[in-house]
Amino acid sequence: MTTTDHPEGSEGDDSLSDAGLGDAEELELGIEPSGGDEVVVLPWSLMLQRRVAGRVERSPRKAWIILAASLLGVFTASFTITVLTVSLGEIAHDLGSTQSILTWAVTGPSLAMAVLGPIGGKMSDRYGARRIYLISILGVAVFSAAAVVAWSAPALIAARLIGASLGAATGPAALSMINRSFPPERRAQALGYWALVGAGAPVFGVVIGGPLVDSFGWRWIFILQTPIAVAAVVIGFLVLPHSGRGDRHPFDIAGSALLAFGVGFILVALNRGPEMGWTHPLVLAGFIGGPLLLAWFARVESQTEHPLLPMRYFRRRNFTFPMINQFFANFTYMGGFILTPLLLQDVLGYSTTKTGLVSIARPIAFSICGPIAGYLVIKFGERTIGMFGSIVLVASMMSLAMVTADSGLWLIEGALVLSGIGMGACAPAMIASIANSVDKRDLGVASAASQTVSQIGVVAGMQILLTVQSVSAVSGSGTSSYAAAYYVGAGAAVIALVAAFFVRRTRHDEPQAVESLVVA
Repeated sequence: MTTTDHPEGSEGDDSLSDAGLGDAEELELGIEPSGGDEVVVLPWSLMLQRRVAGRVERSPRKAWIILAASLLGVFTASFTITVLTVSLGEIAHDLGSTQSILTWAVTGPSLAMAVLGPIGGKMSDRYGARRIYLISILGVAVFSAAAVVAWSAPALIAARLIGASLGAATGPAALSMINRSFPPERRAQALGYWALVGAGAPVFGVVIGGPLVDSFGWRWIFILQTPIAVAAVVIGFLVLPHSGRGDRHPFDIAGSALLAFGVGFILVALNRGPEMGWTHPLVLAGFIGGPLLLAWFARVESQTEHPLLPMRYFRRRNFTFPMINQFFANFTYMGGFILTPLLLQDVLGYSTTKTGLVSIARPIAFSICGPIAGYLVIKFGERTIGMFGSIVLVASMMSLAMVTADSGLWLIEGALVLSGIGMGACAPAMIASIANSVDKRDLGVASAASQTVSQIGVVAGMQILLTVQSVSAVSGSGTSSYAAAYYVGAGAAVIALVAAFFVRRTRHDEPQAVESLVVA
């Protein structure tokens, strides 16, 4: 413990204010309110944090340090999904369950992140992005450790679902901090690295996590994730900036509930449709009830003084059209992502190992292209790069539709690389456009809205393309059934192209310095 004495009204009072400490935090630190000399008692952890944060604040690379620290949390929350998916058979055998049930250990967290993301984004704007980010990553760490000791399928699913629910704010909070740290004309450049981590994390999961699972068992997925999550919390605590709290307006509970249930109904309907049938009453209820609740949400938000998501943003073309682009681009990309391994095994007879090695060409291309696209957006603008990415996505789907039992590896790998390049180009351009079109106080909720729309596109693309393939297989050959599904994906990419065409290039009259944030 370190004790420092300051006369009342001296510079020592301002130092805590500059550190971004609120009233509650001051009480926790034992700061006596008034009377005589103030005695400030700081624990060693806070002293260390203030020293490290001070160096970050003075560093010319401050924004990039914040970017790296934020992306570590994003990596932590996302790298397990691929290796967990391919390990479901082993997990089911070990826990005495079935793969069908344990699929919820993968799909459940995805649904939770899509449904709760906007609420997490609003909380980051309201209570401070750093605070919400650290709480979110801490939740991931705790329930990752709980998954290590899961004794049954329900216990594992519960740990994954709760961890994902708490971790749903990680992405919006991290994006909020990144967008605040970089000036608008540099955001696409930073978001290129966001795309790199988002696409590279699943590759890491397969390359590193796969051998660990084969050698030591599936629990090592979470044994590996837990210390990485703890490291993300510690590093985030030390270097991330205090962005301050937003206005203390009443939280929009009605809007949050309507949005959560509306998005949830649609996602559950998309998720269960292929198994239960698209005309099942539960599925139909989701497709009817979801849009109705979202329409009610839009009405409530337009009449609420302090809405969860201001409806005025949807009148801005650089907010709405990038959202449309991201929905259909993710529809195409992830629809092809889930369909192609089945094509390789069913039509070309590839083994599981060979399929995995061939398939990683797509996320590798995505992760390489993302940072490059971020730099190109600065030179050519969001619309040009978004349109380029959408065109490449169309080309990738059309190329995959040409694959037959006699096709060479060059055609398959080329198509997968095109898919990665296309999505790697679209993502930073469109996400930057959304961030540049909203007020700074709403960066968190805008990022969350983008995440939710993209996630709905992901689920829709995966389920609809699989359904088209299975229905087409009944009346045609295996090859033609996959081609039909890829044509649907290409059509979605064409819509993404049209949406990107209506995006205006963001104009920056004067170069802006990186926004100065108060760092403790």
